[in-house]
Amino acid sequence: MGQRFNSLPMDRKHAVRSAIESLRAMPPAAREREIQSGRFSQFSPQEKQILNDAARLPLAPAPGESPDNQPEPQNPGSQRYVPRPPR
Repeated sequence: MGQRFNSLPMDRKHAVRSAIESLRAMPPAAREREIQSGRFSQFSPQEKQILNDAARLPLAPAPGESPDNQPEPQNPGSQRYVPRPPR
């Protein structure tokens, strides 16, 4: 997926990255519905494949949750990365 994404022109990279961020913010079933809905019809077949591949990647754990679904110990001094909302 990375090489296909990197081969896109800069403006298309931005559009695809924005769509990926939107999809990744959704539960898996909602992602599939969005992809099938035609919302992404403006993308080329190559770009749609990148979106499909990215939509299948596992979600990052929710804040306060470890990858194995066990709550993380709370440490008020630590900081977590919080992604920006899509533009």
